[in-house]
Amino acid sequence: MTTETSRVRYVLENPVHFTGSVIRGFRANQGFLLAGAVAYYTLLSIVPMLALILIVLSQLTDLQLLLDTTREYLSLVTPGQADNLTTQLTAFLHDWKLVGVLGLLMLLLFSSLAFTTLENAMSVIFLHRVAIHRRHFLISAIIPYCYILFLALGLFLVSTVSGILDSLDARSFTFMGQVWSFSGHTTGVIYGIGLVGEVLLLSSLYLVMPIGRLAPSHALIGGVTATVLWELTRHFLIWYFSTLSIVNIVYGTFATAIIILLSLEVGAIIMLLGAQVISEYERIGTNEPVSGNLRT
Repeated sequence: MTTETSRVRYVLENPVHFTGSVIRGFRANQGFLLAGAVAYYTLLSIVPMLALILIVLSQLTDLQLLLDTTREYLSLVTPGQADNLTTQLTAFLHDWKLVGVLGLLMLLLFSSLAFTTLENAMSVIFLHRVAIHRRHFLISAIIPYCYILFLALGLFLVSTVSGILDSLDARSFTFMGQVWSFSGHTTGVIYGIGLVGEVLLLSSLYLVMPIGRLAPSHALIGGVTATVLWELTRHFLIWYFSTLSIVNIVYGTFATAIIILLSLEVGAIIMLLGAQVISEYERIGTNEPVSGNLRT
């Protein structure tokens, strides 16, 4: 029996024990504290990063189409606050030329903070890898900007596809004697593309951020786990913030920032939980206990 098969068998036969190991490992690694740091720097990074991406892409394609696509995907990251963020981005893009070269460099710097913090958080969860491998500091410095480029290309491709689907929305065609139409399905298609992109993005983070070589199948396990957990949580957050939340009453004009920060922290917790799942999974069948990297 191969190691991979034995790992799968172990998880299927001991799902409760494995889940408990993931939770214990997450707590031992101070996962909630790490998630708070990732969420904070993501809050600082998200607007500068999107502004920088939109400035570049607006030279290549229609800005309004880019903003509409950005709004769709911001709703996946910050439930209920996509319109507020898009409005802020729109206001900035109208006057972006006033920031100058130094301002653009500052945007680039702030854009990388979230990825740098995430890499540091991953190094805690995958401490057993850090003890064996080392990553050159230049590689760590380049990774955030590679991801910004990756996100820019993804946004450009999705915007292009969205524009094509919008042009086909009012059209119909005949296939096998039946009339088919794209009308009413564009949003669903974009949402489906977003889910696939979410899985691929998270899987790539799990594949690249931890030090050492990680099996793509293991990264995909983490990506699918985190995506499913986030989609369930995201719908709950939308319901909670729209019905039960008293954030607007307590924080007033600061409510938008607080809600975005809370959403990002929940997302960071889920992302790091996905990493913990991979960390525990790859230690099955080794001499290391399946329980966590740091002991208290």
